[in-house]
Amino acid sequence: MEKALVSRCRSRLWFIILGGFLIWFALISLFRANPIHLVNYKSIYVAESYTQNNIVWSDDASTKGEIGRPFEGLGFKEDAPDRSSVEEGLVHENTRGEIGRPFKGVEFKENAPDRSSVKEGLVRVNPRGEIGRPFECVEFQEDAPERSSVEECLVHANTKGEVGRRFGGVEFEEDAPDSPSVEEGLVHANTKGEVRRPFEGVEFKEDVPEGSSVEEGLVSKTNSLLPGSEIAEEKAARQDGDSMSCEGRYIFVYRLPRQFNVDMLRHCQSLSNWTDMCDTLANYGLGPRLPNSNKVLGNTGWYDTNQFSLEVIFHNRMKQYKCLTNDSSVASAIFVPYYAGLDVARYLWDTDKSLRDAGPSDLVRWLRRRPEWKVMGGKDHFLVAGRIVWDFRRENEEPPNWGNNLVVLPESMNMTILVLESSLVPKANDFAIPYPTYFHPSKDIEVRQWQRRMRSLKRPYLFSFAGAPRKNLRNSIRNEIISQCRASRRRCNLLECSSRGKQCYNPIILMKLFQSSTFCLQPPGDSYTRRSAFDSILAGCIPVFFHSGSAYDQYKWHLPGDHSKYSVFIPENLVRDGKVTLEKLLLHISRKDVSAMQEEVIRLIPAILYADPTSELETLEDAFDLSVKGVLERVQRIREETLG
Repeated sequence: MEKALVSRCRSRLWFIILGGFLIWFALISLFRANPIHLVNYKSIYVAESYTQNNIVWSDDASTKGEIGRPFEGLGFKEDAPDRSSVEEGLVHENTRGEIGRPFKGVEFKENAPDRSSVKEGLVRVNPRGEIGRPFECVEFQEDAPERSSVEECLVHANTKGEVGRRFGGVEFEEDAPDSPSVEEGLVHANTKGEVRRPFEGVEFKEDVPEGSSVEEGLVSKTNSLLPGSEIAEEKAARQDGDSMSCEGRYIFVYRLPRQFNVDMLRHCQSLSNWTDMCDTLANYGLGPRLPNSNKVLGNTGWYDTNQFSLEVIFHNRMKQYKCLTNDSSVASAIFVPYYAGLDVARYLWDTDKSLRDAGPSDLVRWLRRRPEWKVMGGKDHFLVAGRIVWDFRRENEEPPNWGNNLVVLPESMNMTILVLESSLVPKANDFAIPYPTYFHPSKDIEVRQWQRRMRSLKRPYLFSFAGAPRKNLRNSIRNEIISQCRASRRRCNLLECSSRGKQCYNPIILMKLFQSSTFCLQPPGDSYTRRSAFDSILAGCIPVFFHSGSAYDQYKWHLPGDHSKYSVFIPENLVRDGKVTLEKLLLHISRKDVSAMQEEVIRLIPAILYADPTSELETLEDAFDLSVKGVLERVQRIREETLG
């Protein structure tokens, strides 16, 4: 029995030894597959320093040499901490030592391995610690290297160290709210605290030519790949060329107190009782983007633009003007970016005249104190009031007491005031410029393509009219026009706004109506002018006017002096007295004359539209360019007359 017990113990011991061996073997195999490392505090410190230098990594390891840095420069696996990232950013392969950059971020040359590639512009030379990220780079001010740059973009920061960038316009540092935000995008600055603008390609103040404006974004690009001497030579040549091209064209822009423009945009919900002006003023004042429904519009550059948003559009276009200066002594004209139309619209129907007049009174009081005003008493100043002049020309206190007194203030009478419809008063200082249309191209080719398309359209209707009768206006001819159009249903395309009001504000329906017609009727409405006239020209439709004040006496900077080249004129008294039949008169115009007028209308398209404020047409002059040219010529004549 004792021998049997010993035998059983030996057997169990053998099994224990065998089991221990198997466990040991399993542990060895596991250790080889996943070796255990001691904690390396130096690596932790390095990883933390990466984060502090604005290289943000996620918790996901990269196993195939891929790096993903969110929104900014992409690096190599060997440069990444142990737990490199694929969070938020793009993951790029790095099998050949090349930086993978899809339009975002670049790395410095000194950080690239020997086999890095420069053939596609993936690595920028960094002789002075400069950043060269194209178009989409935002950095915090505190994270920017010394003299951080700027070949095609810039380091954005506001006074709080927050990113300040958006696609709805920019403002200056002093206009920043107490708690600035990314969405508001109110402040752009580099590490030196100068104000910058996005999409411009900018440099530091010390590199800007004399007479150019840091505040207004007139700053120069530089090629950081050139040696310092070549950069200096290139810069000097560019400065000479810019000075020559801007001779007599420099404009100084006031930075007004916020109440005159910025605050109105910030409190956009209070600008109108009927329209959501916050949506209307989005996209630099262009409004919401429009889809190309049923191929009526073009693929790009189309917005649901409100006819009263011109002040914002014009101001944002002015920020892109090539000949801005922060030295008023060299300026040929001085722009006052007061949103007069938005201001008065809040109180047009208010019986309290003091509310309507408060803005203009405060403005001229502020201007009088400025040294720039005292040079010529304001005769070299101009502003845009984006409504018809009668909203700003209350001359007495008798009924109807409409509008405010902006235009008739003594100080205002020295300035040049641009409006949608002028007063036609002899020697007046108000000048009409086109209503904004729905098309705001960013490139010349977009305009050329649209013009070609308008030439090729088949127009099944002889004439068209979109509008409502004016029963309260005794001399209005609209009732007669609508009656004649109803009687010519096969030849007239009629859109009656009284019964289908919403459709009359639908850009696609309106543009389709005008594109279907050879002639577009433009009778006066509440005033002489109509936005519809410019929408019809944009559609290649020949406008038919019934009063000289609807176009010929108004837009002399933008439309030909010989109005028969691009339009038909029918005196309104002939229509009112029933002495003319519109269908018969238009049918009697020869085919040759119709073709010539239509070609002239299509040629005029660039002159009556406002290009996208974030860009600038290269060879074509738009309504903004022609307006500025008209102002500069007028101020020059006044200056010559003053000097004798």
